Amino acid sequence: MIALPVVGASAVDLTLRSAELTPQQALSRQIGAADALIEATGLDAPILQRPDGRSYAPVGGYEKYRPDPEKKAAPLKDAVPAGAETVQMSTSGVKVHTRHGLLDTQLRELDVHHPFSQGIFTPLRGRLPGGPGEVIATAAFLEHSGLYVGSSVTPRGSTAPSTIVGSYELPSDLRRDELLALPGTLLAPIDKALAATGAPGLNVTDSFLVKAGGDGFTWNMVKEANAKGALVLSRAVVAHPPADSQVPLYAQEGKARFAGPGLNVGRFTEQATVATVVGLALLEVCLLAGPAFAVGARRSRRQLGLVGANGGDRRHIRAIVLSAGLVIGAVAAVIGCSAGVALTIGLRPLLEEKIGIRFGGLDFRSLELLGIAVLALLTGLLAAFVPAVTASRQTVLASLTGRRGIRRANRVLPLLGLLAVAGGAAIALYGSRYRVSPSLVAAGSALAELGVVALTPLLVGLFGRLGRWLPLSPRLALRDAVRNRGRTAPAVAAVLAAVAGTVAVSTYQHSQDVQARHEYVAELPDGAGLLSVNDNSAHQEVPTARELLSRTLPVAVRADVERLVVGNPNCEEYGTGAGCGRVELIVPKEQRCPLFESEHGPADFPPAEAKKLRQDPRCAMSSRRPGSSFKTIVADEKLLQVLAVTDPGSVAALKAGQPVSFDRRDVKDGKITLRLVTDPVAAQKAAATHAELPGQDKVLTVHQAPEGVESWGVGLVLPPSAAKAAGIATAPVGAYFSLEKAATTEQRQRLDGEIDRLGADVRVRIERGYQGESTIGVLALAVFAGLVTIGAAGIATGLAQADSEADLKTLAAVGAAPRVRRTLSGFQCGVVALMGVVLGSAAGILPAVGLRLTQEREQRSLLLHAVEMGYSTPDEPLYVPIAVPWDTLAGLLVLVPLGAAVLAAVVTKSSGALARRAAG
Repeated sequence: MIALPVVGASAVDLTLRSAELTPQQALSRQIGAADALIEATGLDAPILQRPDGRSYAPVGGYEKYRPDPEKKAAPLKDAVPAGAETVQMSTSGVKVHTRHGLLDTQLRELDVHHPFSQGIFTPLRGRLPGGPGEVIATAAFLEHSGLYVGSSVTPRGSTAPSTIVGSYELPSDLRRDELLALPGTLLAPIDKALAATGAPGLNVTDSFLVKAGGDGFTWNMVKEANAKGALVLSRAVVAHPPADSQVPLYAQEGKARFAGPGLNVGRFTEQATVATVVGLALLEVCLLAGPAFAVGARRSRRQLGLVGANGGDRRHIRAIVLSAGLVIGAVAAVIGCSAGVALTIGLRPLLEEKIGIRFGGLDFRSLELLGIAVLALLTGLLAAFVPAVTASRQTVLASLTGRRGIRRANRVLPLLGLLAVAGGAAIALYGSRYRVSPSLVAAGSALAELGVVALTPLLVGLFGRLGRWLPLSPRLALRDAVRNRGRTAPAVAAVLAAVAGTVAVSTYQHSQDVQARHEYVAELPDGAGLLSVNDNSAHQEVPTARELLSRTLPVAVRADVERLVVGNPNCEEYGTGAGCGRVELIVPKEQRCPLFESEHGPADFPPAEAKKLRQDPRCAMSSRRPGSSFKTIVADEKLLQVLAVTDPGSVAALKAGQPVSFDRRDVKDGKITLRLVTDPVAAQKAAATHAELPGQDKVLTVHQAPEGVESWGVGLVLPPSAAKAAGIATAPVGAYFSLEKAATTEQRQRLDGEIDRLGADVRVRIERGYQGESTIGVLALAVFAGLVTIGAAGIATGLAQADSEADLKTLAAVGAAPRVRRTLSGFQCGVVALMGVVLGSAAGILPAVGLRLTQEREQRSLLLHAVEMGYSTPDEPLYVPIAVPWDTLAGLLVLVPLGAAVLAAVVTKSSGALARRAAG
């Protein structure tokens, strides 16, 4: 019982410490054997960076930075110091054809034979690529794709497959899907093949592994590279970082900005949760082990009585029982720590896979493991304390004869318990409401639970008053428990601790689930769905995907939608390649938000004025929902039917060929303006200076939907006839649909399989409302609490049987039926379990309340900050509920005591050997 927590604690300690890489280990996995890694930032201006390369900002700050479309960023090679040796590394994300369809995969080009690459990846099987047409794949890619070493693999857009000649892993990212090839053998051919089809090329990111020699890549070299817009991760700088006064980024932005409260949202809640769970777990171990020691002391009371008869006093009796606790604690510490370490070593590969990172080595922290062992010793000592004191108070005669004597109730203990409950509740609430402190929440919760434990004898006595309404057997069991509170109270306390932990965690999780359900924002009407392609170059596959949708799912209404196109339909929306263009919905000048029309945005306004403007209707956030894909689409009136838009005017307008607008800011005098942008590069330059975009305007008369009509993120709907009359081309992009009935799992799997075989990057999503997280964790906790409760109740039953052995012998002697012994044991166990569950359910609410109030305080501080900045209004509600999982409590209150009673009755012998009853 004591060793199990020690096993878990030592295993967790070794696992977490081993997973924490040293700075040099982490660097080796990022930059191999090089001195530094130089990366592009995408900015066309000098930058300032942190010494560890985790954050950077343009000189002058992002508020005043404006990209210059005519200015090209300096070549990354220019940031390399003169005379340094370099190895180029290039990456790009693409979709790769697999046995199951398409898989998002990172392609990397690197000279894997160069010494600089050693440490970035770990070869597993096969060999390294030797030339064009050969790649190696991560083990995660092989697992997810269904391919193997020797298979052919084809990235989307490639005209020639590559052979997988080996496998490898990235030690710090075991789950990444990646293909690795030699420089120039993979990315360039794919890019060329895409260009031949008119599709957009790859977005390739280059970086350089650099060997500077001498003292390595120094901080001065880093600042020189920053002046050319490059970001540097240097081994020498990480090992010997400069003083804060020598970091220009801190002087410009302030160091606190990189460790402010915004980066620690939820940190206090997480710490409070961990501290509370650990504290309650330790308390639970002590409370569970205490009754177990009491059983041993009760069964050995005759031997302890002989010690007293031979001249031993109370100190000797206490020392014997406490020594037993100390020995058991020591054995538990040795066995637990050894088993935890052995378990971690044996399960190391599995743990690394689960965490997603290879250990840098087994990191044994002697002091931490020693602390865990000492904690086990203290646990054994504390668990034996109460049984030792109880045993020492027994008279020699009572111990030798087995008499229990008359025990008077302690009148001070209940008073202390009440004070502890009140004080613990106050401390926990203070730590969550007024001074966010995880230690206060944990300490208050533990103190309150100890208070309930101290009140347990009194509460057990109150339960005894219910006996008058019970049948004979349960009444006898209850009265026996009440008369022998010395053995009943510890067992009830042990059950209380187990149940309290379960109730606390389940209440906390259930409250979070209720809050998430309240905050959930649907993407579409319930039961409606959207089929869309994520890649414009796949528009030719959309009609086939639509037909697969109609054949596979029980579609009631399908509204095919198209997008407006200017130039090459394969271009992405904001592509700047040859032949690309787009259609922009132009908002009238007087209806635009001033905050975003200024050169430097909100930074050009005084804080008070910016706060006021954020409440201006023109600056209101877009009505587009999180999952909406389109602002302007081409569709007929079926779309309104799927989106449950019942406004007769809007439906009639679409039928008549008139566009419908759902955003009043886009409409002036009943008209909207669509601008056909044919020069995306010039448009990009104009957007950088907030000038008018160049292009041809198409002015259309529209119907404005009434205020409050829910459009589910769609801003403007053009009927096909209106788009054709305006001379604007269209291309298929997807379909909205509604279902006659909910799609089954088999139908969804069949549709996904058909789309995978199609080979297009098509996404299908169906609105099913809020889907709560799996409750398997709460269920596991409930099962655990049930097992612990049964174990603690079994301990209480053992104590009861040890005390009532003489009575049971008398029952057997007078001819009582065999089932009497079973029935009595069952009810004794069930009564203890029921009392513990009732008290534990009440005690477990406080920790959950404390944790939820901690969350509320954190979220309220964020809301107040948003109100101060003008992003929110003071009357915006904050919803952080405290919801009790009544179904979990009902299961604990009914099933656990019932299971404990049945199990105790089953394992109890129906008859015992006849023996002479001791005198008295």
